[in-house]
Amino acid sequence: MARYLMSVIDDATGTATAAEIASIDEYNDRLVAADQWVLAGGLAAPWASTVVDATGDGPPLRTDGPFLETTEYVAGFWVVEAANHATALGLATDASRACGRRVELRPFL
Repeated sequence: MARYLMSVIDDATGTATAAEIASIDEYNDRLVAADQWVLAGGLAAPWASTVVDATGDGPPLRTDGPFLETTEYVAGFWVVEAANHATALGLATDASRACGRRVELRPFL
């Protein structure tokens, strides 16, 4: 089994309808039942973030707001386990249908 990150791409936060939430809950239940669930969550809007840069010798630099300025961002995510990439693609397809948004699939190293 390999782990994959499925990022939900959106241009807003907290906009899921009641029907979408129910569909996401059903999808999550299927992942748990298939022993593919690792974790999932929604994320606050990018403006609630803080970028921390402690790569230099001095004190860390902290900047309020997102690392990148963009109209779309990661609004939520799933971490799943799948037997292979084809299975993970199927999970990402189902995730996109469940949440009504685009989903980016990336394997963990």
